[in-house]
Amino acid sequence: MTNTGAEPSEHEDRWVLNLRGTSIARISVDFQLTLTLESGWAVALEGPARLSSGSAHADRGVLLSPESQDVAAALPLFGATVLSLVAFKSGGLRVVFGNGAHLTCPSTASFEAWQITGPQGWRFVSLPGGDLAVWSGPEEPEPQQDQA
Repeated sequence: MTNTGAEPSEHEDRWVLNLRGTSIARISVDFQLTLTLESGWAVALEGPARLSSGSAHADRGVLLSPESQDVAAALPLFGATVLSLVAFKSGGLRVVFGNGAHLTCPSTASFEAWQITGPQGWRFVSLPGGDLAVWSGPEEPEPQQDQA
């Protein structure tokens, strides 16, 4: 079941992006790793992230380093379905996929570790030092036709 109609919801310590059921439609790599979802949302990782399966206590996973393009382990995420996508107000990110994979990215001290962009002007950015910036904009207005 795809849950893309609801806007992100704010909680005391996190934002939950209501993207359950959406799939990764594109993966791109340059000096960041970008996961583009079929719903128009995109997750861009610029800092080190960890990809694991199952419990983080049982499997430490593999470290992804987007700045050096060391992200091959993330390629099997193509087509994976999102179960949960959470942006923490402390600057961390957690994505859980239907195939059992977990992607986590902490904030960094000196640069923006990740950002998420979406429809209607939504943008979440992990700020240096452990904070989260959130923007949302109005929808584009419908073009008006001249009444003659």
